[in-house]
Amino acid sequence: MNPAVFLSLPDLRCSLLLLVTWVFTPVTTEITSLDTENIDEILNNADVALVNFYADWCRFSQMLHPIFEEASDVIKEEYPNENQVVFARVDCDQHSDIAQRYRISKYPTLKLFRNGMMMKREYRGQRSVKALADYIRQQKSDPIQEIRDLAEISTLDRSKRNILGYFEQKDSDNYRVFERVANILHDDCAFLSAFGDVSKPERYSGDNIIYKPPGQSAPDMVYLGSMTNFDATYNWIQDKCVPLVREITFENGEELTEEGLPFLILFHMKEDTESLEIFQNEVARQLISEKGTINFLHADCDKFRHPLLHIQKTPADCPVIAIDSFRHMYVFGDFKDVLIPGKLKQFVFDLHSGKLHREFHHGPDPTDTAPGEQAQDVASSPPESSFQKLAPSEYRYTLLRDRDEL
Repeated sequence: MNPAVFLSLPDLRCSLLLLVTWVFTPVTTEITSLDTENIDEILNNADVALVNFYADWCRFSQMLHPIFEEASDVIKEEYPNENQVVFARVDCDQHSDIAQRYRISKYPTLKLFRNGMMMKREYRGQRSVKALADYIRQQKSDPIQEIRDLAEISTLDRSKRNILGYFEQKDSDNYRVFERVANILHDDCAFLSAFGDVSKPERYSGDNIIYKPPGQSAPDMVYLGSMTNFDATYNWIQDKCVPLVREITFENGEELTEEGLPFLILFHMKEDTESLEIFQNEVARQLISEKGTINFLHADCDKFRHPLLHIQKTPADCPVIAIDSFRHMYVFGDFKDVLIPGKLKQFVFDLHSGKLHREFHHGPDPTDTAPGEQAQDVASSPPESSFQKLAPSEYRYTLLRDRDEL
């Protein structure tokens, strides 16, 4: 029989302290570091991945590290499966090729991935453990509302863009593709689905996807492509969910500004849907070929009084059309002129050619002067960009363009 071992009081206290520390110290989740060898495999196998693109020398990155790690610990307890949610990071100095691949222009940048596909909207919310954890919980929630009775369709919020899927069964390839698309585009559209006997009246020719545009009188549109073809289904739904003319708000202003494209904006009163419809139709008719070179937007005159004042306008002057080139703002003529064929298109072309800038500084181009009329050099100073102020702030990010200029 072994003799009993008695610890002195100090040794006993130390042992108890070590035991308590061991029991109550939380297990810290190690953040996955991504490199060229593992990035595709890790992201492709993750249902949801939040990736922190950072640089060690960036003070905002340094401030985020402990918060990001703690948020990872919180979420790991709720989603213990290693592929459910992944918190990962990329050292952009060490892996500049990855930074270029994902067009990182500021540190830190938090981007969300679903099954390897990068979501268009990066995380721009509050940098706190709670905000990051809530964001992931939201991303893990079901983006599709199930319809239990077709009568529910009559109560849909018709101010939103609604995508309805009617399926024979939930466990099907058709629904899995629909669900995958909904996970990506749920911020842009409301997704709903019905199954079995509930959906049967809408499945007279098989499973079906329908788009219900905003407005009570707008006609429904039916998807006619292959429902098992992800690319075709995604492209069709994206075209319906992301309109040619988008609304700019204070919530999405930073995202839109960071796209780097000039703004063609209609300022209108919120209840003035007629002017918006005219603007949308003329943009689609005259400027569809300019998609990708300029952002077509509309803004609430009341909310964006400051940009209006910047161009010497007030809500009483609305509707007003203007261009913000991120250097200057230029005002279109009378709103009614938008109906003159080619007038709006010429306004945008004059931006691209530099004519708007020249004329504000030097008066009309000589080619615009009538024969025999002497050209006058009328100096002018166009208002500076107003929406540039919505761009990512140097008090929140290290902007790479600023560092390059040092």
